Amino acid sequence: MVIRWTYAFIDRPAAGPATSFWSAVTGTRTSTPWGDRNEFTTLLPDGADACLVTQAVGGPGGAHPDLAVDDLPSFTERARRLGARGEDRHPELTVLRSPGGQPFCVVPWRGQRTRPPVLTGPDGTASRLDQICLDVSPAAFEREVDFWAALTGWDSRPGVHPEFHVLRPPRDLPVRLLVQRLDEPRPASAHPDMACSDLAAGRALHERAGAEFVRDGDGWTVMRDPAGGTYCLTGRDPVTGE
Repeated sequence: MVIRWTYAFIDRPAAGPATSFWSAVTGTRTSTPWGDRNEFTTLLPDGADACLVTQAVGGPGGAHPDLAVDDLPSFTERARRLGARGEDRHPELTVLRSPGGQPFCVVPWRGQRTRPPVLTGPDGTASRLDQICLDVSPAAFEREVDFWAALTGWDSRPGVHPEFHVLRPPRDLPVRLLVQRLDEPRPASAHPDMACSDLAAGRALHERAGAEFVRDGDGWTVMRDPAGGTYCLTGRDPVTGE
C-alpha cells in the first residue's frame, strides 16, 4: 500500500484571489474549475504532473494533503486501524481525519510520475511548493508523528528545531509533510510551505504578487496570501528539500 503521488490542497474562503496568486508564485496555469460546485482548480505545470489544487471552502481555510494510492479501500482501512476517523466516502475519494483532527483525502493513483520542476524567478531566486506543515497541539504532537510516520512509511526524523518533525517521501513524490508542535492547544490546522533559495528575495517576489509579510522566524518567513491564508517561505533547498 505504497503512496504513489501526493497533492497539496490550498483551502481558501476566496478561491479566485487565492488561485490567481498561487498560480503566479508557482509558475503554473489554472485548469477549468471542477467539482460539484466548481470549488476546485488544479494548478498545471508545464511538462510535469500536477500536485497543487486550490479549493474554495467555508471558514478560514488552511491546507490538507491528498494521498494517491493503488488500492483506495485497503489504504483507507489501514488508516482507520492506525487511528484515522470521520470517514466520508465519495466515488473517487475518501475523506478522513488524523487522530489529532487534521483532514486528509485518499484518492486513486492515475499514473502521475513527473514531479514539477523548481521555479526560477526573474531575479534567479529558486522556489518550490513542496511541503504541508501540520500544526498540532502539544498534547497531540507525538501521536500525530507516530500516525503519519506509520501511514506514509516515509523517512521520519526530528527537524532542526525540537518542535518540528519531518516526514520525507521518496524523491519522485512532490509534497512532503512537516509536523509542528504548537505552543498552546488549538484545533488541528495546516499550511503550505515553499522552499526558497533566498528568503528576502522570495518575500519581495511574493509581496509583488499580492502577499503580505507577517513575521520572520528562525529560517522561515510567515506570509499571508490575498485570500487571507497564511503560509511560509522556508530557507530549505528547493531541489533537495534539505
